[in-house]
Amino acid sequence: MMSEGSELNPNRGGVMSPLFHVVLHEPEIPNNTGNIGRTCVATRCALHLIHPLGFELSDKACRRAGLDYWPRLDVHEHADWDAYLRDAGPDRIWLFTTRTDRCVFDADLSLGDHLVFGKETAGLPDALLSRYPERCLGFPMERGERSMNVATVVSAAVYEGIRQLYVRNMIGFDRSLRLC
Repeated sequence: MMSEGSELNPNRGGVMSPLFHVVLHEPEIPNNTGNIGRTCVATRCALHLIHPLGFELSDKACRRAGLDYWPRLDVHEHADWDAYLRDAGPDRIWLFTTRTDRCVFDADLSLGDHLVFGKETAGLPDALLSRYPERCLGFPMERGERSMNVATVVSAAVYEGIRQLYVRNMIGFDRSLRLC
């Protein structure tokens, strides 16, 4: 059963189009990227990795890390931000940062949006944030806390997007909580 707003993607052998595109800008920690990849597989999201990466993604490295789900992941690598923009052609992007006063709960996330997250040690570069100031989102946090783990933030953002799509009847799930 396909819900309204979902469509088959002929470029992926008839697999349904991603709900969202998760974009990691220069990720540094392989375990975070692995956790994010697993979240993407479980939530029908594509993963975009913008180089440089702080780790290797060879088949051997993925097997050694136990990433048995990696072959099912819709993953795309991009040499840099400009290559990502050119190759992925995002219609709508949202940049997640602690340097904003706009809460993700106040944004209308839509099917196919690109959700952009920065590297673990520095977040997104100021040049990107200043280029898209109206597209910056954050999560409420306890005063005095610096940030949250990027894998946690990705999961929270994707599930907030899924919640929004669900309440707008754009997606659904069956009795066993499987997306449809």
